[in-house]
Amino acid sequence: MSVEVEVVREATDEVVEAVTRLLPQLSSSAGAPDHESVDRLVRSDANTLLLARAEGRAVGMLTLIMFPLPSGLRSRIEDVVVDDAARGHGVGAELTREALRLAEAAGARTVDLTSHPSRQAANRLYERLGFQSRDSQVYRFVVRP
Repeated sequence: MSVEVEVVREATDEVVEAVTRLLPQLSSSAGAPDHESVDRLVRSDANTLLLARAEGRAVGMLTLIMFPLPSGLRSRIEDVVVDDAARGHGVGAELTREALRLAEAAGARTVDLTSHPSRQAANRLYERLGFQSRDSQVYRFVVRP
């Protein structure tokens, strides 16, 4: 499977459809995105939305977040999802490599990500690409309106 990765610069109907189709494969609790929320994502200076295509069809996405801190430019990879039908064909690897390339080009000191332990294939991929597990606790505060 030949995979091409592109930086999404505009929330076209095709991009909104792809995000809407892929996101539920990542999270059952994430609400369905609308055009406005995808547009806000794409327009944010902190975010870079990457879209992977195979044979012209969107088969995966990844969000790279870069943010300056007093300790230097840092980055995170979030919301990596590959369509069920495209898993095991290198889509996640291509998305992640491109995110790492962009972070390095921007001067980021680190690239962090989290991955649930049950996602064994994804965790093996991240380790193959050079990510190292850290001794750290991840805390989350859920903000409710």
